[in-house]
Amino acid sequence: MSEANADYLTTKKNEYHEKYKNVLISLCVVTLSASMDAKELIRITTENLSLIYQVNDRNRLEQIYFGKNIGNMSEFEKVSLPAYPAYSTYGTNHVFEAALRVTHADGNTSTELMYTGHQIVQEDPGRVHTIISLKDEYYDLYTTLHFRAYPEEDILEQWVEIQNREKKNIVLSDFASSDLSFTAGKYFVTQFYGDWSEEMNMKEQELSPGMKVIDSKLGVRTHQYTHPCFLLGLEQPVQELSGEVIGGTLAWPGSFRFTFEVNNDGKLRVLSGINPYGSAYTLGKNETFTTPGFLFTYSKNGVQPVSQKFHRWARKYGIKNGDKDRDILLNNWEATYFDFDEEKLVRIIDDASQMGFELFLLDDGWFGNKHPRNGDTQGLGDWQTNREKLPNGIPFLINECKKRGLKFGIWVEPEMVNPKSELYEKHPDWVIAQPHRERTVQRNQLILDLSNPEVQKFVYDVVDRLLVENPGIDYVKWDCNRFVGNPGSSWLPADKQSHLWIDYSNALLKIMEKVSRKYPDVTFMACSGGGGRIDYGSMRHFDEYWISDNNDPLQRIFTQWGTQYFFPAIGLASHVSVSPNHISGRSTPLKYRFDVALAGKLGMDLQPSQMTEEEKVFSKNAIALYKEIRSTVLHGDLYRLLSPYESNRTAYMYVAQDKSEAIVFNFLVRKEIKSNTQTIYLQGLDPEQQYSVEEVNRVSSWSRSAAYKDKLFSGEYLMTVGMTFPMYNEYESVVLRIKTQE
Repeated sequence: MSEANADYLTTKKNEYHEKYKNVLISLCVVTLSASMDAKELIRITTENLSLIYQVNDRNRLEQIYFGKNIGNMSEFEKVSLPAYPAYSTYGTNHVFEAALRVTHADGNTSTELMYTGHQIVQEDPGRVHTIISLKDEYYDLYTTLHFRAYPEEDILEQWVEIQNREKKNIVLSDFASSDLSFTAGKYFVTQFYGDWSEEMNMKEQELSPGMKVIDSKLGVRTHQYTHPCFLLGLEQPVQELSGEVIGGTLAWPGSFRFTFEVNNDGKLRVLSGINPYGSAYTLGKNETFTTPGFLFTYSKNGVQPVSQKFHRWARKYGIKNGDKDRDILLNNWEATYFDFDEEKLVRIIDDASQMGFELFLLDDGWFGNKHPRNGDTQGLGDWQTNREKLPNGIPFLINECKKRGLKFGIWVEPEMVNPKSELYEKHPDWVIAQPHRERTVQRNQLILDLSNPEVQKFVYDVVDRLLVENPGIDYVKWDCNRFVGNPGSSWLPADKQSHLWIDYSNALLKIMEKVSRKYPDVTFMACSGGGGRIDYGSMRHFDEYWISDNNDPLQRIFTQWGTQYFFPAIGLASHVSVSPNHISGRSTPLKYRFDVALAGKLGMDLQPSQMTEEEKVFSKNAIALYKEIRSTVLHGDLYRLLSPYESNRTAYMYVAQDKSEAIVFNFLVRKEIKSNTQTIYLQGLDPEQQYSVEEVNRVSSWSRSAAYKDKLFSGEYLMTVGMTFPMYNEYESVVLRIKTQE
């Protein structure tokens, strides 16, 4: 462990103990010792979910139940239930994958953990922290299982602390955050996968005996190919409104691994955590290794409640400023790319103001002087304003925005460097690279080595100095455009090179936390060449996430569909782009592009100067509409009605928390010979309330849903009988606004 990382973990540990010292005293914390009676139960619970452990007669901790909350605990004592290791170790009799694998100081590779006690701490009205202490039977190796229950949101979070109190170093080879077991006749896992510009696709498969692994070995921008979340259906494939479903995601921006192992008895174990691939971690005496949190929930009524639970939890705990609305921005990127000057930007700012936007975002290309950033081949790392493009500096643009009632945002990529830059000329040793190997670039750039404390300070200072020297920046787009190719650190010693993967991510999270703490009112977008960094480890420090560089609305329907199984619309930045699309080459109607973007956090890369007068009017009206429905879209509950994977038409809706309004989005994803007349059955409405139905964001006075106009329908009718109207044209979309009558 690097000195900086050790200091960070020690600081966090001290902060934790100080924070809860008085809580422990005042709440008379439950503390049970190893003398606990055999089979006595430890219950971790939310309103609808229970995870129950017992300590057996050999003083081993075992999982005996995971599922719907059972109120009467005494019933679990009446009969013996199948029991599974709570945190499996590589030991004397272990023949399956282990959550923990350690080489002790004397070379022994086995670990046998015994229970030593547990505590239950009511952190605040919304969170309950259960701490279960384990110790190796012989060695001074201490493992602490942490569970944080969010009762109202039905979310559980688990992480693990591993402490070495042996006299010499030990080596950790496996270190899962969670080890859960399930018993069912069949298991179906859904994974999320893709690549740049086609992120968050979904694929389900039945698990067969043996092992399936979903993982990333990319180190940085790790979600490019696979995403650290999964859905697990018990007995049957995952259904929207029926069946047992578990949803899980890892709060970690680095390499991850989910292991699904069906054993010879048909039992399933799921290990979740950091990917140990190439990441053996040496732990010195009295050092503690802390795994990232694994967040999970359970539903007996299909996957819809899983998504809603994660969304509600995220808006309260998982995303920065999750209770606040988001600004509508205009980005200059697709209009100018690197080719701009003050005059061109001021014209865009002026257009943004007239169209009703609330924020202007200046993207890549504003920096570098010796190596001006006129393309992606140079300048990255030299964070001084380009004097030729912007002779009056960033403050001039901030002032131009303020004069027009706009906020100002700016793009940075502080973790990266171009070989052609002043930074690289001064510090070639600051990049991640193996000695005696070619320094391979992606997007013409290299990654700065965040295991190095000097580099950590530099990266933090990039963001901090930008905000200090340019007061009035309201928004920062934090990008990251490549993954690790040849993992080597000139900072880490030879025997700790495998620490790089983990130390990088821990340092990154430390920097993010420091920045967000100092600038709580600045909006930060997590961007990583698109959806390469969307996780709840990062998102607690970010207000928004960029799920894809591809703004093609048809592709976006699928990308946003997959993303929203775990991540809510409050942070889902979705932009209207030019047609033909710059990535797909596909031409789509402006209305279709807007309707897809209205279903998230609206922004635009298409420039008013590229529009006809008719398109400007439509866009201005769409922006005004979004301001009216924004609260329902961003803070409402999501209901999926028709899947684009199963139908030629997709539909979903957001319902306000008080059920006074719902916004229903309908998209034709594949044109048919005949009209698509599928009935959509609305959800989440108050069955007793009367609702009006209006199609909004129309291109003309004609409406597909005209039969419902100027009439009132009960929530019961709209949910039971539903709505039927045709959709026919290529790239057709219908947005319905459902409102109660005042």
